[in-house]
Amino acid sequence: MEKKVVLIQDDEQILDLMDHILTNEGYDVTPSLTTEPIEKIDEINPDIVIVDEYIKGDKRGTEVIEELKSDPTTEDVSAVLTSTSSELCKKAEQCKADDFIEKPFDIDHLVDVVKKNT
Repeated sequence: MEKKVVLIQDDEQILDLMDHILTNEGYDVTPSLTTEPIEKIDEINPDIVIVDEYIKGDKRGTEVIEELKSDPTTEDVSAVLTSTSSELCKKAEQCKADDFIEKPFDIDHLVDVVKKNT
C-alpha cells in the first residue's frame, strides 16, 4: 500500500516539484498551498505531513505541527517542517517536528527524510 503524504508549501513551483518527486517515488501525495488538508486529516490519514513555515493563511507551519503533535489522534503522524529560515532546526525542535528540510532542498535529502519518517 502506498504511503500517504500531505504536502503544504507556500510556493506553487516548489509544491509541484516536491509533489512530482514524491509521486515518482511511489507516494500518494495530497499537495496544497493552504492548510485545508489539515482540516481533513482524519479522512486522508497520512503517514507524514510536510509543512512550510511560511504558508498562506493565518497559521505558521510550526503552529500546524504543534497542533498535530498535541492532539492524541494525530500525535503519531510524522511531521516535517520546511523553510529557508536560518533557525529552522530550532523552530522544528520547538514545535516537536520529527524532522526538517532546509530550502533550497536537495532531492535525495527530501526523499531520504520522507523514507526515514514513514
